Amino acid sequence: MNGQLPRSVRRDARDNRARILDAACAVFGQEGLSAPMREVARQAHVGPATLYRHFPTKQTLITDTFAEQRRACRTAVRDALVDSDPWHGFRGLVERICELHAHSCGFPDAYMAAFPEAMDFAADREQTLRAVRELARRAQETGQLRPDFVVDDLVLMLTAHRGLQDVPRVARTATSRRFAAYVIEAFRAAPQAAVPTPLPPAVRWWTGRPGHGLPQG
Repeated sequence: MNGQLPRSVRRDARDNRARILDAACAVFGQEGLSAPMREVARQAHVGPATLYRHFPTKQTLITDTFAEQRRACRTAVRDALVDSDPWHGFRGLVERICELHAHSCGFPDAYMAAFPEAMDFAADREQTLRAVRELARRAQETGQLRPDFVVDDLVLMLTAHRGLQDVPRVARTATSRRFAAYVIEAFRAAPQAAVPTPLPPAVRWWTGRPGHGLPQG
């Protein structure tokens, strides 16, 4: 005996872990971070013992579920800070954060969560906000970002953007891009004096939704 698990056992463990992470993304996206661990196990088609063997705590599961999104967010922050054009870097960071939040079910809730044990997400959030403060300072010095912008405005924008989770997935990316474009124009200094930037195409995702009060036409 060499102390190593048979290859088939290791493969089964990897498959179980992948199914659990996929199920967690779906469950947290649909029900929020308060969803019970047993629901994740049920959707992953594994027993509770298997789930807790891979993820002893719920925080471990949440952290690993969104590890890729966290890496992407850190990359977006780094790219924005090294951009030689502060306004371009600022705009790019807003666009990439919106795109990331639109694509990743459950990530916006984890990213914005205030529960005490979410230290990893709190650190990521603070890193992003520090980057936004620095980018805003630089962009304001060039006169391209409105002088009354404060980082709380980005938090407000992300809070509103979370509502896009109700948009069907097929239309979510395009809707998010248009939302980001509107917000960026609102952040621009004296937007009425500039040549308007064309908006991304709109997507009519709400037509025919029961109880929706918007006019059709």
